[in-house]
Amino acid sequence: MKKIAIIEDQDAIRENYIDMLQGQGYLVKGYADRISAQDELLANLPDLAIIDIGLGDEIDGGFMLCQALRAKSQTLPIIFLTARDNEIDTVSGLRMGADDYLTKDISLAHLAARISAIFRRQLALNTPQQQAQLIERGELVIDPERMQVTWQGVTIDLTVTEYWLVHALAIRPGHVKQRNDLMNEAKIYVDDSTITSHIKRIRKKFLKVDDAFNHIDTVYGMGYRWEAK
Repeated sequence: MKKIAIIEDQDAIRENYIDMLQGQGYLVKGYADRISAQDELLANLPDLAIIDIGLGDEIDGGFMLCQALRAKSQTLPIIFLTARDNEIDTVSGLRMGADDYLTKDISLAHLAARISAIFRRQLALNTPQQQAQLIERGELVIDPERMQVTWQGVTIDLTVTEYWLVHALAIRPGHVKQRNDLMNEAKIYVDDSTITSHIKRIRKKFLKVDDAFNHIDTVYGMGYRWEAK
């Protein structure tokens, strides 16, 4: 049984998440503050940590906890689940090594699906690779089973959200995806600027591998498309 830690300072919200995830068959423990969570989790790592950023009097307590957990383990899945949806916090959380950054307006069903996807990806990455149905678009290869993307043979280190955005764009090259389409396929509900920041980060990750990468086009006033050039 997978163990999930939820660090959330609002009692009602924390208990709501705990009830939902226990109903999904997970072993769940909640924490109301960074200090109690950090002491216990560093001694006994869970299989997944779901962390709010603001924890009581610590405005950035969740960031501090993420840093401590990531220093302890490079592979522990970490999700930020917070009301703070600005680009600075999103970028900061992902740079600290979080696997995903979600806002609290995500539905419980979509949160459960996101958690399940993270565990599936983790299992697939730790399992000897089988013959898979790969999606190939030129130098882009998508492995849906492992939720993994490679460019020019190099793995692109994407979060789950970023993976789904790349998949949504590349599945139909040349087809414009509006921001609402991308949100639906990535199972996130954010403002346009957050989608824009996700796309910017995805481009940067491809550019680290290939400084000539230019396959994600912005179609102004409409959305984005994967261009097979």
